[in-house]
Amino acid sequence: MINKIVNSVAEALAGVKDGSTVLIGGFGSVGQPDELIEGLIEQGATDLTCVANNAGTGHVGLARLMELGRVRKIICSFPRSAGSVVFEELYREGKIELEIVPQGTMAERMRAAGAGIPAFYTATSTGTLLAKGKEEREFNGRKYVMEHALKADVALIEGWEADRWGNITYNQSGRNFNPVMAMAADITIAQVQHIRELGELSPEMIATPGIYVKRVVRVDRGAPWA
Repeated sequence: MINKIVNSVAEALAGVKDGSTVLIGGFGSVGQPDELIEGLIEQGATDLTCVANNAGTGHVGLARLMELGRVRKIICSFPRSAGSVVFEELYREGKIELEIVPQGTMAERMRAAGAGIPAFYTATSTGTLLAKGKEEREFNGRKYVMEHALKADVALIEGWEADRWGNITYNQSGRNFNPVMAMAADITIAQVQHIRELGELSPEMIATPGIYVKRVVRVDRGAPWA
């Protein structure tokens, strides 16, 4: 019997290795798998490359993981924000690497990884510093930059509902980066707020099929729609 539901966050994160590339879902705090990030802090993996929309805020979650010296490199679209105090200090001191990727390009790099596409061309970043050292080609009189697929060892995502097969739905804007990240990792771990029986989830609402998901853990965040 297929059952991807585990009993705890610690069990969900078991086996994450040092040196892993970890995708972290969410757009700011929306759709961000906070409990899984805290669990990763407790789990102890280090020398991580983290991929996220931004470089964390305050001293919690991803920012806390960086503050503890556990992140070697951050790949993101928005490294600086009002609350990115930890990243800015680490970067000034040369203690963390940064790769800036335009938001649409980052999403497409992960989607390409999930689709088995090794690389693609995009006009985004052409003629800028972000294109330095990358292959360029011209199509129909316009220059394009080649970007490689972004494959990861682990993806941490937040969903709304799941069944034991790992099919996932999302709540409105909580969807954001989560579905493409789920496709792009060897091990996708989802925290969800509701567990449903097989057949209860409408097929039209399932944005992440269970084939992409390895583990599911229910996290009670006091949300309605029980």
